[in-house]
Amino acid sequence: MADKDFQKKSFSTRIINERFGKEDAHRSITMPVYRNAAFEFPDSESIAAAFQYREDIPSHTYSRITNPTVENLEQKIKAASGAENVQMVASGMAAISNTFLALAYAGSNIVTSPHLFGNTFSFFKFTLEAFGVEVRFVDTDNIEEIASAIDENTCAFFCELITNPHLEVADLPQISKVLKAQNIPLIVDTTIVPWCGFDARKAGVDIEVVSTTKYISGGATSIGGAILDYGTFDWEHNQRLKSVKKTDGVSQFTFKLKREIARNIGAAMDPEAAYLQSLGMETLQLRFEKMSASAYHLAQLLEQHAEVMKVGYTRLESSPYKAISDELFIGNPGAMLTFCLKDKQACYSFMDRLRIIRRATNLFDNKSLIIHPESTIYGTFSPDMKMVMGIEDNLLRLSVGLEDMEDLQNDILQALKIV
Repeated sequence: MADKDFQKKSFSTRIINERFGKEDAHRSITMPVYRNAAFEFPDSESIAAAFQYREDIPSHTYSRITNPTVENLEQKIKAASGAENVQMVASGMAAISNTFLALAYAGSNIVTSPHLFGNTFSFFKFTLEAFGVEVRFVDTDNIEEIASAIDENTCAFFCELITNPHLEVADLPQISKVLKAQNIPLIVDTTIVPWCGFDARKAGVDIEVVSTTKYISGGATSIGGAILDYGTFDWEHNQRLKSVKKTDGVSQFTFKLKREIARNIGAAMDPEAAYLQSLGMETLQLRFEKMSASAYHLAQLLEQHAEVMKVGYTRLESSPYKAISDELFIGNPGAMLTFCLKDKQACYSFMDRLRIIRRATNLFDNKSLIIHPESTIYGTFSPDMKMVMGIEDNLLRLSVGLEDMEDLQNDILQALKIV
């Protein structure tokens, strides 16, 4: 099947039928788990050629660097997303940290929103700042504020596709125009909506980071992360990468990431995790569509309930982000919603009465999960910092799973009776 014909096939067909880089010795149609560290070579010249990148089809040398099972998952994600290159890593946070370790440098700055997942905020504000990287927080709804925050030392603009848990949607096409005019890459965490529901390249994204623990893993089976390079940015404009030689169709960013950062940091994806997530990729579209359809229904239900003060879901008419959400997303915008009750105690009482929905952190498990972000994910931040990050103490975050929607609805309604 020619590549151009293959890319015309449907989303799930491309993923399920993505071929191995090399034929399996036993002709397995599912990539086996290569749970080994090293790979043998027939002679000295062969191993030297592999280490010096002189092969037409690169061999695997050591599983911290590359691994057949992990490589197969990377190929499936390339088929799903249209990215030029994919690097799998050990977690979503490893995807973010490896990306910025490849781009940032002492004296550089990152322009971003303060409305970020707690560990992402902490990585920027505390981890990177300790190494001389400045973080400039802006309102991502304000294009002029974004433009004015950029200078000659800005290495990237970063945001979340839909902020967690604020449920804000940045106007990526407009932001991308501003960034391209100033030669700044657009880096987006797109974990909230997978590739069957969002086209990152079309929206102007240059680098995409994803926690594959979520939708991709197929039911929270494993931890992982992915870094996708769309090949759309000219890295000659990046102070850190402009001296890196572009080679073999690999961008300077991907070269730096794969040949230096990923190897030296060592946050390699485990082959068992890659195997489980490859299986998860094959049912991704089915699960996403069912989960996000249920989320939309439950958001509508909650919005009509007298005990609920506010509901966050970007397809709702009440969302200030509905127009850009409808423009960016195919169908429903994911399986996460938020809602506010009268106070923190009401949130606790509601959670404690739930019988089906689990009190647990994570997103897009097959099971529905609920959490009180202010006291958990953001629990160790100071009150002043929570205010900067926009975290309310009467807000609940619900990740909708694959349970029957009527059962979830009934569970929510019975728990709301005594709030």
